[in-house]
Amino acid sequence: MVLTGRTGLIALLGVLPIALSPWPDTTFGVVLLALLVLVAIDVALAGSPRALRLTRAGNNSARLGQPVDAVLHVHNAGSRRFRGALRDAWPPSACAVPRAQPIAAQAAETITVTTQLRPVRRGDLRSEGVTVRSIGPLGLAGRQRSHPVAGQVRILPPFLSRKHLPSRLARLREIDGLLPVLIRGQGTEFDSLREYVVGDDVRSIDWRATARRNDVVVRTWRPERDRRVVIVLDTGRTSAGRVGVDPTARDPGGWPRLDWSMDAALLLAALAARAGDHVDFLAHDRLTRAAVFGASRTELLAQLVEAMAPLEPALIESDATAMVAAVQRRVRRTALVVLLTDLNASALDEGLLPVLSLLSAKHKVIVAAVSDPRVDELAAGRADAAQVYDAAAAERARNDRRSIASRLRHKGVEVVDALPEDLAPALADRYLGMKATGRL
Repeated sequence: MVLTGRTGLIALLGVLPIALSPWPDTTFGVVLLALLVLVAIDVALAGSPRALRLTRAGNNSARLGQPVDAVLHVHNAGSRRFRGALRDAWPPSACAVPRAQPIAAQAAETITVTTQLRPVRRGDLRSEGVTVRSIGPLGLAGRQRSHPVAGQVRILPPFLSRKHLPSRLARLREIDGLLPVLIRGQGTEFDSLREYVVGDDVRSIDWRATARRNDVVVRTWRPERDRRVVIVLDTGRTSAGRVGVDPTARDPGGWPRLDWSMDAALLLAALAARAGDHVDFLAHDRLTRAAVFGASRTELLAQLVEAMAPLEPALIESDATAMVAAVQRRVRRTALVVLLTDLNASALDEGLLPVLSLLSAKHKVIVAAVSDPRVDELAAGRADAAQVYDAAAAERARNDRRSIASRLRHKGVEVVDALPEDLAPALADRYLGMKATGRL
């Protein structure tokens, strides 16, 4: 049983006759008994919450930053009119509005109740139940019950770097030969013959074709297709740090490094798939958290966002040996391995660096990392003693980062270290550069 504010108001008004009565004890008993009788009658006449049948409908997924409707169909299977309120119990990060809403349903009537979710976090949002409250005709009291109506909405990564895809695809078409900029390089495949023009590499002259045509003819080349690109996402403790500014403008603390890495991975995957390469994905810390292997080019992005959506940073140190072993176990032929992690000197010294040669000996490796713009801001501070100390610490952090990047390059590993908003286009440009120069 639940009481409404109207009951409290009537009880407060009942103080007046008690105060004015010559027999306050008797008057108090009469007022209390009358109020209890009215409350009991109201509860008895209220519609039964047990008689409601609730089923869910609506979308099961949405991108972060987009609202999604959680729809409930409420059927009143009782013999009385139901009047009251309903609350769909979503977690606070779902930002459900309205929090509770009034409902009214006649006997045997079905109504639809819609709660709009405006999620601020990626992942799976779950509602374990729906609470309904029935109010009697007098509005004094009613009955309440929670129904176990499970619901789930998967909030997918927003893929904000999609805006960079058209310009990179234009460059890819240029490299691929749709524009007359065909080049020669190691690891490229023959495309066609054409007449020599000033500026062409003399090494590309086809002497047999030249002899047959009595004109100088050169071979044109295009980057090889059907290469394998393996994107490895480090979900260990270093991926939990928040950097930059939240693009959804809801969290002033910024996105975790993991989310920025996901955004870069999606742009690279979309670009590589359009280039004709096979793209695989692996998320790992101490265990493999998600994997997408053998996806078709048409279904790749859909499978990637589904695999990435529930991932959360694990607050443990990543096992680089297990990560490398997972890649080697799944990838037999030579591939481009893109590792999205952080250039944390202590973590890489003890983890990745000792085993990186196992990857780079067979595969081409790119290590991509998100740098913290706040460090650059601190390094520029000189206003007072505290800022000077902060600047010294920030400069030391930047030096450590440059040092670890230099050591990686010395091992033959490509390094992409960029600010959060710049990581995705920078990684795509590095991939295109490798295509253009025949290194992939």
